[in-house]
Amino acid sequence: MKAKRLKRILLYFILIGSSILMVIPFVWLVRSSLMTTLQIFKSPIEWIPKPFAWENYTNALKAAPFAKYFLNTSILVINAVIGVTFTASLAGFAFARLPFPGKKILFYILLSTMMLPFTVTMIPLYVTWSDLGLVGSRLPLMVPAWLGGGTALSSGAFSIFLLRQFFSTMPVALEEAAYIDGATPFYVYKKIIVPLSKPALIVVGINTFLGTWNDFLGPILYLKEDQYTLSVGLSTFKNNYYASWDMLMAASTMVILPVIIIFFFAQKYFIEGIALSGMKG
Repeated sequence: MKAKRLKRILLYFILIGSSILMVIPFVWLVRSSLMTTLQIFKSPIEWIPKPFAWENYTNALKAAPFAKYFLNTSILVINAVIGVTFTASLAGFAFARLPFPGKKILFYILLSTMMLPFTVTMIPLYVTWSDLGLVGSRLPLMVPAWLGGGTALSSGAFSIFLLRQFFSTMPVALEEAAYIDGATPFYVYKKIIVPLSKPALIVVGINTFLGTWNDFLGPILYLKEDQYTLSVGLSTFKNNYYASWDMLMAASTMVILPVIIIFFFAQKYFIEGIALSGMKG
């Protein structure tokens, strides 16, 4: 009994220590965003700003159009979340519940695309969009979301795989009565499958949000300067103000804050997403 208690105390000690180590970089970022450059690198290190340099945030907002970057990012994120969630759930439903010729082969081909890194397909995709005359617009980043695709950081194939696994666990009896009454597959998808799959759909939405929000390669390849997103804007800002660590830390905090807020409110679904991705097919 005593040994068991000691093991638990040791486990808590390791977990608390690991948590502190993980949080320290974020705390350093936030505290640096409220200090002058001299204070940031002062030795010994000071963790509490004296005084708080709130003007770092206003100076960063004046130095670069972060509001515009935020709007541009939001347009891509909203489109990607809606598009990927809708098309991936449709494809996942077809793979999980509908019989059609070549289903297994198509599913294996889909899985194989998850093994291709974005850098492999980057050049052929760019040439294709360039031949279509769409480089310099948002379409190369928006259209794939409605075709079951994703960004460089969020694979649409993984979303389809995740939802297919979730739909496969549902009892067939749920939809049999609907089919006997003459329901179409889309009616079953809309009225039975989707309402029962909200946790999985939220997981896909969160993964897509994170992938699109943090995507750098896609926007830098296809967008014009006035369409830059937060990740590209922050990189440009860093190059222009590399010596102004106070403003750079404030800008970085503003970019990362929405992701932290989403994680805070949706951490339950992050954990569920890890569990879902481990389900057997």
